[in-house]
Amino acid sequence: MRKVIVISAHPDDETLGAGGTILKHRAKGDEIYWLITTAVNENQGFSKVRISSREREISSVADKFGIKKTFKLSYPTMSLSSQSLIEMVPKISKIFTEVEPEIIYCLNRSDAHSDHRVTFNAVMACTKSFRYPYIKKVLMYECISETEFAPALPEKVFLPNYYVDITEFMEEKLEIMKIYESELGEHPFPRSLRNIKALATYRGASVGVEFAEAFQLIKYIDK
Repeated sequence: MRKVIVISAHPDDETLGAGGTILKHRAKGDEIYWLITTAVNENQGFSKVRISSREREISSVADKFGIKKTFKLSYPTMSLSSQSLIEMVPKISKIFTEVEPEIIYCLNRSDAHSDHRVTFNAVMACTKSFRYPYIKKVLMYECISETEFAPALPEKVFLPNYYVDITEFMEEKLEIMKIYESELGEHPFPRSLRNIKALATYRGASVGVEFAEAFQLIKYIDK
């Protein structure tokens, strides 16, 4: 059994980028944790009804994935900045110390959404081997509607070099994504079921399987 933690800036990131992989970990009996860095709140104009429905979505998704514990930092959504790092890093460090994850799945460093980029930077500050010796693998996942809209510059390109065959879990991933009904739209909206499946088809074709999720491996320690 391995301990795994998946990092989201917003609920749905984890399902879009690593939903099939999480389900594969569940099938293997691995211990899965989930960290969400932001939340919706009334101060930003979200209704109590929407806040409650979001909490129900998180609970339902966590149940479907078999999450052992969900951690919520609850920073206001769409507000993370470099200033947030001062508080975020020790909070994430405390979570990692509690969980002692072997594998970390994190957002792509150059996604279009600033919440994603700041979350990545905070997480990476908590992966130093001399402080977190249990971490053996750190991977970035792509998040449809954010990763592909990053500036088309060489230093910001997502370079997949690690693939997970999710053929067995593709339909279940789509069913879980349906829980986030308000985040979905019809094609050509990026977050459509058709496009999620199309990306998995393309990634699968790249490595000779029906459906796959792609990651960029940041760190791998063989020990």
